[in-house]
Amino acid sequence: MTNIEQWVSFYLDERNGALLYQALVSVEKDGRLAEVYQRIADSEIRHAEVWAKKIQDAGHSVPKFSPTWRTRTMIWLSKRFGADLILPMIQNMEQMGSVGYAALGDMSRMQGEEQSHAFLVTQIKHSVRGGIQGGVLAQLEGRHRSAGGNALRAAVLGANDGLVSNMSLVMGVAGAAVGNRAILITGIAGMLAGAISMALGEWLSVQSSRELYSHQIKVETAEIEQAPEEEAEELALIYEARGLKPEQARLLADQILSDKDSAVQTLVREELGIDPEELGGSAWEAAITSFILFALGAVIPVAPFAFLSGMTAVLVSIALSVVGLFLLGAVITLFTGRGVWFSGMRMVVFGLLAAAVTFGIGHLIGVSLVG
Repeated sequence: MTNIEQWVSFYLDERNGALLYQALVSVEKDGRLAEVYQRIADSEIRHAEVWAKKIQDAGHSVPKFSPTWRTRTMIWLSKRFGADLILPMIQNMEQMGSVGYAALGDMSRMQGEEQSHAFLVTQIKHSVRGGIQGGVLAQLEGRHRSAGGNALRAAVLGANDGLVSNMSLVMGVAGAAVGNRAILITGIAGMLAGAISMALGEWLSVQSSRELYSHQIKVETAEIEQAPEEEAEELALIYEARGLKPEQARLLADQILSDKDSAVQTLVREELGIDPEELGGSAWEAAITSFILFALGAVIPVAPFAFLSGMTAVLVSIALSVVGLFLLGAVITLFTGRGVWFSGMRMVVFGLLAAAVTFGIGHLIGVSLVG
C-alpha cells in the first residue's frame, strides 16, 4: 500500500469514527456521556483533517466521504437498541486504529489519542454508568480493561452453530440416500436437540455465575463493614493504576466509601467487574435466547425437505445454507473489521467443507449398509 492509499484509508476511517460518535451523541440520554462522545467525535474530525492535509499537500484530491455499510449498520443498531450494544465494536475499532498508527513513527500523539478513546469507551461501558463522576473521565487515560462480549456477537455465533451443525447433520443423512421423510425427521430432531442443549448449557452457565457473583457481593459487603480503610486503599490503588494522581485517587475512594450502598456497588464493579443490578443477566432469558438463535440457524438447511425431495431438496438446502453462512460472515465483520467478501466467503467455505465431509461419510455408510 502506497502512502497516499494509506492516508486515504486513515482519513475515511476517522470520518466514519466521527460519524459514529456523533450518532451516539444523538441517542445518549445522559448529558455527561453525550459530552464525552462529542469530544471524541471532535478529536476524530481533527485526525481526519490531518490526513486530508497530507493528501492535499501530496497533490491529490481528498476523496468524497460516504459512510461504510458497517458504520450505517452500527448507527442503526445504536438508534434501535441504544449505545451500549455497539460500544464493544467501537472499542475494537479504536484499538485497531491505534495499532495502525503504531506503524507510523511520527504519529505517536494520534496513536495515544486513539488508545485514550478505546479506554474511555471501556470506562463508559463498565464504570461510568455505575457512578464515576463525569469530571474524572478526562483523567482516566492509561491502562484499560478488555471489553466483554456482547449480545450481537452471541446472537451471530448462536445462529452460526445451529446452521453449520444441522447442515452437516442433514447432508450426512442425505448422503446415505435415505428417504426424504427420514431426512426431515432427523433434521428437526437435530435442531431441537441442539437448541435444547445450547439453552441448558447457557442456563447453567449464567445461573452459576449469578450464584458466584451473589456470594462475592456478600463477601465484599462484609469487608467494607469490617475493614473500610483497607477497601478504600484497594479502590485508590485501582484509580492510581488508571492514571489518577495518588491524592486524587485517595480522595475519590474516600468519597465513594462514605456511602455504604454506593461503596458496595462501586467496589463490586471496580474490583470484581460485576454489575450488582444484573449479576450477569437473567439465566432464563439467556436460555430462551440461545434456544431461539440456534433454532433459527438450524431450520435453514432442513426447511427445503418439508416441501421438496431428492437431489432438488439437497441443492436448495445447500443454496439457502450458503446464503445464511455468507450473511453471518458479513455480520461478523462488525467486530473484526475485515472485508465483507473475505469474511462471508470464509464462512461459506468452512461450512461447505463440513457438509461435504459428512455427506461423504454418510454416502459411504449408506453404500456399505446396502451392500
